[in-house]
Amino acid sequence: MPKNELNKDQMIVLGKQVVTLEAEGLFHLAASLDDYFSAASGLILNTCRQLVVTGLGKSGHIARKIAATFAATGTPAIFVHPSEAGHGDMGMIAKGDVLLVLSNSGNTPELQPVMKYARKLGVPIIGMASGRTSKVIQGADIALLLPNVREACPENIAPTTSTTMQLALGDALAMTVMEMRGVTRKDLRKLHPAGAIGLALTPVQEVMATDQDRLPLVSHQADMPKTISVMTSGCFGLAGVLDDAGRIIGVITDGDLRRHFGTLETALAHEVMTRAARFISADMLADEALTFLNDNKINAAFVVEDPSAGPQLPLGVIHIHDLLRLGLG
Repeated sequence: MPKNELNKDQMIVLGKQVVTLEAEGLFHLAASLDDYFSAASGLILNTCRQLVVTGLGKSGHIARKIAATFAATGTPAIFVHPSEAGHGDMGMIAKGDVLLVLSNSGNTPELQPVMKYARKLGVPIIGMASGRTSKVIQGADIALLLPNVREACPENIAPTTSTTMQLALGDALAMTVMEMRGVTRKDLRKLHPAGAIGLALTPVQEVMATDQDRLPLVSHQADMPKTISVMTSGCFGLAGVLDDAGRIIGVITDGDLRRHFGTLETALAHEVMTRAARFISADMLADEALTFLNDNKINAAFVVEDPSAGPQLPLGVIHIHDLLRLGLG
């Protein structure tokens, strides 16, 4: 096949043109959202069973991803291949489902048996296509019409802008339904127990140091040689100061030692400590804790039940290295 020789500048220009065309498609899509979008979101939210997503070719790849996004954000969802549906997978669709059908042209023949079967079951259909008079749009209970814009393909043939819009619209539906469902970060952790997301959503109490022999804690009456020994024997670079009831009332860091350098031989822990210390709550998530430490420019912090509730028993201590070892950051 003949090849067009492009220098690096021409390649960059072409790449920018593709991204720009797809971005323009997304702007048109955002401007086109209307009551049909809210109706589709509400229908998916209130489905009794699950969302079934189908599509063929490039639309099928996008449909598979949309189903995965819904499932990962609190809405039961599956992908059904329209060709496989004709060979038995039609049974994956049942009364109580909602069917979301993707097709750029809206006239993909393989989709019609799936839509016909759904109608017989009384399964409501959401159609996503760019053909206003297409079979998908005309046969849907709720029609999500994609803007009819140019593909980013130089020949205006390969699905590019159209599939980008499908993906974005699927994300918009999933995030809207997620918000209406009230799904929280803790809920997401249950759906993502593994991988980077699972690690980021791990509560601090599951990764903090809790061994009482390892926690750098001293009495408020401790002298500074004792306090410095506790600070240097561990790997946290700080010491928590306890009152007579064992509640943490302050923290001593290297900075506190430098500020009181001239009186360290005679000072007691409560005279050197920072009273307005920063604590982390036990239910704070790992990625939030990493942000907290970075924002406050500290390497470690003590963990308590509720940082806003006054002096409390220390539950543990978390160091930024503990979080980095998890793969965060």
